Amino acid sequence: MAVSFAGVSLKNPVAVASGTFGFGREYGLRFDLSRLGAICVKGLTIAPRGGNPPPRVAETPMGMLNSVGLQNPGVEAFIQNELPFLRKYDVKIIANLSGETVAEYAELAGRLSDAGVDMLEVNISCPNVKAGGLAFGVDPASAAAVTRAVRDRSNVPVMVKLSPNVADIADIARAAEAAGADALSLINTLLGMRIDVNTRRPVLARGVGGLSGPAVRPVAVRCVWQTAQAVKIPIMGMGGVMTADDAAELMLAGASAVAVGTALFRDPEAPLDVIDGLAAYCARQGFTRAADLTGALR
Repeated sequence: MAVSFAGVSLKNPVAVASGTFGFGREYGLRFDLSRLGAICVKGLTIAPRGGNPPPRVAETPMGMLNSVGLQNPGVEAFIQNELPFLRKYDVKIIANLSGETVAEYAELAGRLSDAGVDMLEVNISCPNVKAGGLAFGVDPASAAAVTRAVRDRSNVPVMVKLSPNVADIADIARAAEAAGADALSLINTLLGMRIDVNTRRPVLARGVGGLSGPAVRPVAVRCVWQTAQAVKIPIMGMGGVMTADDAAELMLAGASAVAVGTALFRDPEAPLDVIDGLAAYCARQGFTRAADLTGALR
């Protein structure tokens, strides 16, 4: 089950997705975090953030909407309080970082890589305040600028998280790769909205939010497949992974690893079922290594 992902050795190709696992403390009460391949921690910013006003989570058919707003204690609190806790476990730690300017991304990259995380995941779905609020990830030049700045300050592998809310995800992927990304993760959430027909008001306080869960999985499979044709760096696939078959689908499309996210809210031990089920799938299909699933689409 072991895989090498952008030079980082994972005991299995199953991670937990950023924003769904916090910093692992609650889930650590349910199972041994060392069983996971990697933990992508909650998105971090330079200063603490309280997040968006409630309601900021809503269930949808086959998924959920969230507009949490990057609530987090800030990078220094993570380094001082959360990273030592996570280091008690034999699991790779991937720090997710978000910024409003290229300089903020660079500063976060330097602090987190120096603190000893195993990999950085760069969330480029954030609004670029110097470009009128347009997300970094919708423009190849902006995506490349952030990637380059983070790569220059990081001494660990850099993974860039791509948004599906673009005209051509392959263009963004190529720009990130050219700027020095060691890996890509995709997809981030799709933009969605719900309206309460009785009050005639949006269900979420901010109106729109990110759609995740099984409803987005076909989009994730398509994006992973398209991106894998466009770049040579490895991909961590995510988006609606509920079962081992879902994980296998993303790997067959071209992902070298997968992340479980929304499934955790239904079953906190879902990643363990995916790990065990993926091993069983490999045995049934005659694969001696999980890594051989990557891109094995016929």
